[in-house]
Amino acid sequence: MTQGFELPLLLFAGFRALIDDLHAELARRGHPDVRPAYGFAMQAIGVRGATASEIGRRLGVTKQAAGKTVDRLERLGYVERVDDPADARRKLIRLTARGVDSLTQAARIFDELHASWAVKLGAERLAVVEESLRTVVPATGFPVDVPGWFG
Repeated sequence: MTQGFELPLLLFAGFRALIDDLHAELARRGHPDVRPAYGFAMQAIGVRGATASEIGRRLGVTKQAAGKTVDRLERLGYVERVDDPADARRKLIRLTARGVDSLTQAARIFDELHASWAVKLGAERLAVVEESLRTVVPATGFPVDVPGWFG
């Protein structure tokens, strides 16, 4: 019988295995500098872009911490700063074509990883795991605040 403390460790280990495999494959596909925190940040930026304050709130970190991540992503060519059309006093952070490509590649890789887990576990068992998790996970969407939550 599994002890209670093992459940979060198993869930985290599964998450970590997927993320590690994702980043190894992203590196092979031309994105060797993308780190897990950068992926969460690019998700927080989204297709419409966001201000540093919005990114910080979405990630659960300070505006300054978000700004440091954005600086790094900008140096790597994944985001750009542009004038906010709604407020000329603010800068909007947007994904570049390279940023969009990394997220597009990540989505494809996650599909491939899902398929490999279906082979390892069996499609039915994987479906039971996913449905079971949906039963106990709040239906508020998928948070990107992992960097701030781990703090």
